[in-house]
Amino acid sequence: MTAPRPPRAPQSAPGTPPPPAPPLTGLRVLDLATLFAGPLAATLLGDFGADVVKIEHPRKPDPSRGHGPAKDGVGLWWKILGRNKRTMTLDLSRPGGRATLLRLAADADVIIENFRPGTLEKWDLGWPELSAVNPRLVLTRVTGFGQFGPSAHRPGFGTLAEALSGFAAITGEPDAPPVLPPFGLADNITALATAYAVLTALAARDRTGQGQVVDMAIIEPILTVLGPHPLWYDQLGYVQERTGNRSTNNAPRNTYRTADGTWVAVSTSAQSVAERVLRLVGRPDLVAHDWFGSGAGRAAHADELDAAVGGWIAERSRADVLAAFDKAEAAVAPVQDVRDVLADPQYQALDTLTTVDDPELGPIRMQNVLFRLSATPGAIRWAGRPHGADTDAVLAELGLTAAEVAALRTEGAL
Repeated sequence: MTAPRPPRAPQSAPGTPPPPAPPLTGLRVLDLATLFAGPLAATLLGDFGADVVKIEHPRKPDPSRGHGPAKDGVGLWWKILGRNKRTMTLDLSRPGGRATLLRLAADADVIIENFRPGTLEKWDLGWPELSAVNPRLVLTRVTGFGQFGPSAHRPGFGTLAEALSGFAAITGEPDAPPVLPPFGLADNITALATAYAVLTALAARDRTGQGQVVDMAIIEPILTVLGPHPLWYDQLGYVQERTGNRSTNNAPRNTYRTADGTWVAVSTSAQSVAERVLRLVGRPDLVAHDWFGSGAGRAAHADELDAAVGGWIAERSRADVLAAFDKAEAAVAPVQDVRDVLADPQYQALDTLTTVDDPELGPIRMQNVLFRLSATPGAIRWAGRPHGADTDAVLAELGLTAAEVAALRTEGAL
């Protein structure tokens, strides 16, 4: 398998000006992290041109390679998490592995790691050693609980953050247990926050010439997306309870079953939309009530509103419901599973789920880059590559001789 080259500007036809390079071209990122926030942050940077080198243990590959379903022995989750990354192996606990990482760090812009606090220091690879070889380096440390505090030493996963943050406490039906999301919500939110933190630190470096340490705790970004809950409690002593699909701020807001056994979701965050929905379902009398004039007032009458909207929807097919809501300019969406998502015409128009040619599996479909830039777009250049596929190429770029590489292999560092 041919090793990918570092990111560069796309090729253009002879006689035409070359297209602009992706915005992060020239940025070198060393991805030392596993499962899942740190690696996804590196993926997001790679999608827009960064040269991401994924460094895995020689004998213990990133566990995401074995997470979830596989095809022909190839883990599918890795194909998206490892996209746009070159892969190499390195045992950082060995002298040769430590020395090689320092050589890589000297020419890198960013390191992303998620070892427990103190692990890099145990290998003499902490901030003093890394910044000594590269004062412009941004060392990004992603852990469950951060680098200090009473829980810093604990193993941390997204599930714990979803519980600790208050997310699970407000998720689910009122008379049922708290609900955890069936996917890596806290990890993925942290990945977005980490990519933002890296770019912020790099912007500061452009002004000061100095790198710094990013301390990202998975328990924190999910608190940001939960919104005003801490402020509500601080100022009012208010604790939101579980409300299922309903909202304490507006109604009707729920999922409703159609006559053909499918489901739709309705939202009425705007007063004008709420009025259009109730007129559509034949209940203008409810709009005339004083309580209907505010979201909180409508939420207090959610049973009555749900009965009106749900009863109307239950008598019609999903296609008829969607068409009627669209004509009335009311907010509705079908509740889609992954099969529906892949066939959705809006997602198709946006190329949200795009096809990537993979040497191991052939054409595969996955989520495209996160956003569109009109002048310097990102792209998926390749899907996740085999364990250690680019080790020799990366070390050759570093200037190591064949004899030095062989010595590292003999030591077990590769």
